[in-house]
Order: sequence, then structure tokens, then C-alpha cells
Amino acid sequence: MNYQETTNWMFNQLPMYQLQGASAYKEDLTNIKLLAAHLGNPQDQLKCIHVAGTNGKGSTSHMLASVLQEAGYKVGLYTSPHLKDFRERIKINGQEISEDFVCQFVAKHKNFFEANDMSFFEMSVGLAFDYFASEKTDIAIIEVGLGGRLDATNIITPLASVITNIDLDHTQFLGNTPAAIAGEKAGIIKPNVPVVIGEYTFETQPVFLAKAKENEAPIYFASDLITEVFPSDLIGDYQFHNKKTVQQTIQILDSQNEFKISDENLKNGLLQVVKNTGLQGRWQQLGENPKIICDTAHNQHGLAVVMKQIQKESFENLHIVLGVVNDKDLDSILPLFPKNAQYYFCSPNSSRGLKTEILNEAAKKHHLIGENYDSVEHAYVAARKNASKNDFIYVGGSTFVVAELPLA
Repeated sequence: MNYQETTNWMFNQLPMYQLQGASAYKEDLTNIKLLAAHLGNPQDQLKCIHVAGTNGKGSTSHMLASVLQEAGYKVGLYTSPHLKDFRERIKINGQEISEDFVCQFVAKHKNFFEANDMSFFEMSVGLAFDYFASEKTDIAIIEVGLGGRLDATNIITPLASVITNIDLDHTQFLGNTPAAIAGEKAGIIKPNVPVVIGEYTFETQPVFLAKAKENEAPIYFASDLITEVFPSDLIGDYQFHNKKTVQQTIQILDSQNEFKISDENLKNGLLQVVKNTGLQGRWQQLGENPKIICDTAHNQHGLAVVMKQIQKESFENLHIVLGVVNDKDLDSILPLFPKNAQYYFCSPNSSRGLKTEILNEAAKKHHLIGENYDSVEHAYVAARKNASKNDFIYVGGSTFVVAELPLA
């Protein structure tokens, strides 16, 4: 199979959360352990940082990778989901894994995948570990896919564990209280491995403290410990806590004497995240006059910060291109959106995309008024056509919506 055929097989043949949602969620680590053993346990050859959290784990992972690249290390980066191409998930020093490696890996192990009912995510994790081991990375940043305790990435023993924050998201898998979700995320805490907590609340802090104590893991609350926050090319307001989290994690890594990271490496790394890693979709500007911003924020915690940041902007009229997936709690996110905007409702091109008509009807209940469009592209074109040079256009609501924009 060529690359397109290979990735189509991966996407369509087996459960993939990005496309199918709940049916792709596995409730134990049996399969990934089986796959890892089949591959010769490549994860045991890796030095890693493990990153979990409701929001910010992607940005935090990319920042960490950028800083370590600035320090001269060969850095693997595994993240999800991708926006345009599957290979975005697996990079070394900002370079995506080759199409050939993906094809050869799947061809070599396809019979095993089929015989053991491997999920899309399990295959992807196995591929990443195998690639990083074969390329002999100095360190790999591994982002959790969903949750933590039962996530396929949770077979590594990292140098540090990172949990960015907790909010109510994916409650059908992780629990419907902050404490329950914190318990799932805290499942990445390992014996004697330091853990960095980005943000905490009175509900989540005891969960983290108890899990860290149980594992005799040193615990660091970055929001309390980091007083000076360095600037970054990632300019979303929500990056404030992510930068603290990264700075605390780098301090720990540097203190372990295995990696040497100077303040200059740290500062330059935070300023060169997009250049070093290729990260897209985080308060990303796509145009000016009118100013156009897209962002992948898609739950209550993330969208609340983004909506506040929009209100800081200067503009005459606000245009919002909005689409979501079908498992969103609309009553928790729609009240966050401003009523004094023109809305362009759309549905992302995914089997999980919420129908535009349903989104519009729900939005009307919250006094958000706009028109329906049959695609993200048509909604985006209409917003740009209607906006004057002093207006502001925001595009978001889902990673899938941002993925359909011309980002380059």
C-alpha cells in the first residue's frame, strides 16, 4: 500500500477516536502491552516526558520539545490529534516521520494488528515508540491521547510526568466531576518520578497530592512556584499557565543532571515554538484587515479564556465561524460566546460533526444569531466577504473546524 492507502486503512479499518468517538475508547492497557512486546518494547529504550491534562497538553508538549531542541538535543514529539496529515503526530526536531516509515511499519505488522484487533491509537503509539527508538532520540515528549490511567501511552516510565489542568471534558469516559477526572489524569504518576501540576483547584489538588504520596513521587505545583514567566511566540492568554508548567518541568529536568538546559535555551525555545515544532491552530493569525484568528479550543475551560481574549481586541464588528462535534455539551459552551457577533454556523467534515441546523437551534436559545453554511470553507469565505477591514473574525469550536482552514 502507498502512504494514502496505508493511512486510509488505519483510519477506516479500526476504531479511531478522532473519527468515531466513544466506540474507539479502550478500557485497559492489554492491547498496547501486547503490541509493545511484539515490537520488542521500544518504549523501554526511550527517555521521555509524559504530558496529560484537559487543555494545554499539546501546547505544553510543543514548548518542551522546542526548548530541548534549542539545548541541542534530538527530540521526539508524539501528539494528537493531527490537523491535516497523520504524520504531524510523530516528529523529531520538528520534522514529520517519513511516509516510507509509516508504510513499512504498517506493512510489516498488519497481520498482527488485525489478529489482535489493534485500535488506530494503539497502532499510532506503537509506531511512535518504534520510530523514536530506531532513530535514537535523546528524549521524547509523549502527549496523552485521552485521560491518562488507561491511555495507550501510559506504558512508559518518564523522567517527569506533567498534568496541565483539569476540566469537565470526555465525561463519558473519565467521570463527571473534577476530582474523578483528576484521578484518571493522575494515573500517569509513577513511583519516584517527579510530577508537575500546571493548574489545580481545591477539588483536584488533594487527588494529586494523594497519588503522588502513594507513589513517593515529588510533586511541584507550577502555578505557585514559578514567579517570572518568559514570553513565547504562542500568544494565546491560556499559554500563561502552560509556560509556567514548561519552566517548572525544565527546571526539574535540568536538576537531574542528565540534560543541560540554560536559561537562554529556555527563553529561545519558548520564542521559537512554531518554527521549531510546526505547531498550528493555537490563537493563530490567518490574516489582518480584518484580523482573523483561529483556535482549537473546544471545551468550557479552553473557550472561556479564548472568548475573554477576543473581548480585549479592538474591532468594529465581530464575525464568528463556529462548528462543533456531536458529543459537546452545548449548554456549557454556548453561554461563553458573545451575543453581539454575527455567526456563521457550519459542521466539520467528520462523522462526528454536529449538524449545522442543530447547532443553530441551540445557539438561538442563547441569543446567538447567524446563518447556516454547508461547509467550514463556505462559512469562512462568507465571513471574510462580509467583514470590513476594521472587523475581527474568529474561527473555532473544534479542532476539526480549524483543520479545514488554509493554515499555511
